[in-house]
Order: sequence, then structure tokens, then C-alpha cells
Amino acid sequence: MQQTYRTVARDLLAANHLSPELLAQTLSLIGRRQVDYADIYCQRTAFESWHLEEGIVKSGSFQIDQGVGVRAVAGEKTAFAYADSLHPDSIKRSAEAVRVIAAAGQSAEAKVAVPHYGKNVHAVANPIASLDSAAKVALLNKVEALAKAADPRIVQVMAGLTCEYDLVYIARLDGKHSADIRPLVRLSVSVIAKQGDRREQGGAGGGGRFDLAYFDEKRLTEYVQTAVKQALTNLESRPAPAGAMTVVLGNGWPGVLLHEAVGHGLEGDFNRKETSAFSGRIGERVAAKGVTVVDQGDIEHRRGSLNIDDEGNDTRRTVLIEDGILTGYLQDETNARLMGTAPTGNGRRESYSSAPMPRMTNTFMENGSHDPEEIIASIDKGLYAVNFGGGQVDITSGKFVFSASEAWWVENGKLQYPVKGATIIGNGPEVLKHVSMIGNDTALDTGVGVCGKDGQSVPVGVGQPTLRIDAGLTVGGREV
Repeated sequence: MQQTYRTVARDLLAANHLSPELLAQTLSLIGRRQVDYADIYCQRTAFESWHLEEGIVKSGSFQIDQGVGVRAVAGEKTAFAYADSLHPDSIKRSAEAVRVIAAAGQSAEAKVAVPHYGKNVHAVANPIASLDSAAKVALLNKVEALAKAADPRIVQVMAGLTCEYDLVYIARLDGKHSADIRPLVRLSVSVIAKQGDRREQGGAGGGGRFDLAYFDEKRLTEYVQTAVKQALTNLESRPAPAGAMTVVLGNGWPGVLLHEAVGHGLEGDFNRKETSAFSGRIGERVAAKGVTVVDQGDIEHRRGSLNIDDEGNDTRRTVLIEDGILTGYLQDETNARLMGTAPTGNGRRESYSSAPMPRMTNTFMENGSHDPEEIIASIDKGLYAVNFGGGQVDITSGKFVFSASEAWWVENGKLQYPVKGATIIGNGPEVLKHVSMIGNDTALDTGVGVCGKDGQSVPVGVGQPTLRIDAGLTVGGREV
């Protein structure tokens, strides 16, 4: 990681006539006031995207954005200013602006910059430069060809590719200076299948912190097969039954329900303000035995992983619920200080123009002991939700609604027929108490997660094993 630090210092700081020493001196302007914490976040992001439909490039874009965010924290108050420029004068003006949050009287010398090299959990190569434009379009054409060849009922194919190359440098009032290089790629495929007058859609994709060599033919084939299978399955679907019933959730991406309905409620700011259903419940049983929920930001190459968080702290593995007992929250610097605990490496922001807050990285439930087929075979009557689409959750109450993009009706332990239009309705904290069987097939999603909070979006990972939930869920569909 020393090389990463040197590269960022050269390509981000020096290229804009900045230095660690100058940033430390600028922070001393804030430190002369009574503040608990202050930082400067410098960033340069290059972003490229391509979208192909029916063999035609419908859109393509490339942009570079750079700027600085300056923050000062005093007690529960935060002052934040940003500029879409990395000129030293812009940074100084931002620092002067945030000083107003604190009272005069405290004097602080400029802290000597001490490099913090962080972890090494993902590649640092520039994915945008890993293939030329013609090769990127050819990659998407390959996706389309594979999908069209998979089944004659596939009548339309859409494919998209995005690449991001992010340089960040974080200077803190306490002298800790950190840098990171963050590549990110994502490929998506969406297909429409037609049979008679009926048309249905399927989708898949993935990515992570790689260059574009990650998308080899084997991986492209897997994405296409998943999308095509979903569309063809939905062609045979019937209206979903409705009512309270046993539900089995598939592994991998269905962990988005865990992320939304439980994960957000375990973020430090909601619990400090006592607006979460989990507030003040450390040490209490909040889930069935066997349920262990983890947030881990240092899994190699994962979409939600980071070498350091956006406050310069190392990412790590944080156990939130262990064997059903609530053990901790996700913390950034500010909420950890106010709650008398330590940061967990979960301070994240969308960009330099946003203030950081406690956010998830890769959040998942750990393995149980049951074979997935055993779980399905145990159902008398119920729903098997293989995959999810969108959803909504209320953090305070924990109530959620999710739509299933692929689901099956199960009777006597066997899949009977696919269903369409199923929505899963429940309460996150309550649902965890009714988990009766946990599969041995924990998986993270393929690398497509985006998490929204207070208007900010960040890349995340979600995951879980196959789960049987006996009560607390209502399926919305057609009354039977």
C-alpha cells in the first residue's frame, strides 16, 4: 500500500500543486478553534459507461470529476464545505468556512502528516485503460450474441458496462493521512423473452474491484444463462398466491432484504438518535439461534470492499448479530465518539461533495447446517423466493416490502410452478426471530449492489444462505 500512497500523492496531490504538508497547515486553521475532529477529503474520479441494445451503441459517456470536501465536528454539530476544484485556495476557503462551527479559544499547531497505508484488499489498476473502446463494445456484442443464441424466444437484449477509477486522499486533524485507489467495474444484461402474446424479462450481471479482464467468456456465459433462465421461467409463471405463509429465501442477492430490513437499523447514527428498532438492545436476543450477521469491508475484490473507509480507517469484519444476540453497530468517527465506542471502518460518503456517515460495506448472514434441498423439501405449502427486485423499508419500525423477480409455489416439498407478482411484506427485526432453518450455502451477490441513504449512493455487497422463515412474512399477490 506504500505504492498506492505514493501514486495518489503524485497523481492527485502534486498534480494539483498540493502536498501533505499544505493540507496539514490548512487543517491547523480549523484546529485553532475548539473542534473534536476535522478532515480534508481530496478525490478524482474517472467514469465511463456504455449501453448497447440490438447491436447498436445507444449511449456512451466519459467524465472526470474532482474536488475537495472539508469537515469540522464539534460535539454533535458538523460543518461541511466542498468545492469542485483542488486548487489550494479552494481548500483554504472551505477550511475557513467550516471554522464557524466551533468557539474560539483553542490553539493547535499544524500536525505532521503521518502516512497510514491501510490494507490491500483489491486491485489498483485502472479498468478504463484495460480495454480500448472497440474492445468494450465487442464485449457487449458478445453478451448479445450469447443471449440470442441461448433460445429463439429471446427477442431483445440490452447490455451495459461501467468502469470507474477513483483516487482519494484523506488528511485528518490528528495527523493521520491515508490514500486509496479504487477501481470498480460492472456489467449488466437484460433480456426479453416472447411466447405467443406474452413477454417477460430477465436480468443478471456482476462486477467488483477488478479490471475488465474479469469479464471472461465463462463469466459472460453465466450472466447470460441466468438472465435467460429467469425470463423463460417467468413465461410459465402464474399469479402469486397471497396471505401469511412459510417463505424460503434463496441465497446470495436475496440478502438485500437483510441489508435493507436489518442492516440499516444497525448503523450507528440511527441508534445514537434512538430511531432504530435496535436502539439500546446490545446483548439482547434479536434473532433466532443460529443467526449470525456480519459486515465485512475487507473481502478481496468485492464491490462493497475498501482498503480504507472514507475517514482513513481500515475496513474490517464486524459481527453485528451473533447466534441471535445483538453484539454491535456500524460506526463512523463521529457517532463512535458520541457513543463512547470505536469506529468500525464504516465511515462512507458518495463523493467529496458529501459528508460521511456510517454505512454498510458487504453485509451477510453466515452459514447454517442445512442443505438447501432439505429446506425446500421441508415445506408443506409456501413460497420459494429465488431472487428479488426492488424494495422499501422504514428504519424506525423495521417494516419492509420487497418484490420477487423469480419465485416458485411449493407444495409437499416440491417446486410446483413459477409465480409472478409476489411481494414479500414483513418487519425486519421480527422476521429474524422466525428463521427456522439456515442453509449451508452462504453466498454474496455477484457484484451489483447500490445502497441509498440520505440522498447518497455507495456500492455495497449483500448475501445470505438459503433461509426458511416460518412466520412474520405476508405474501402479496392474488387471493386463493
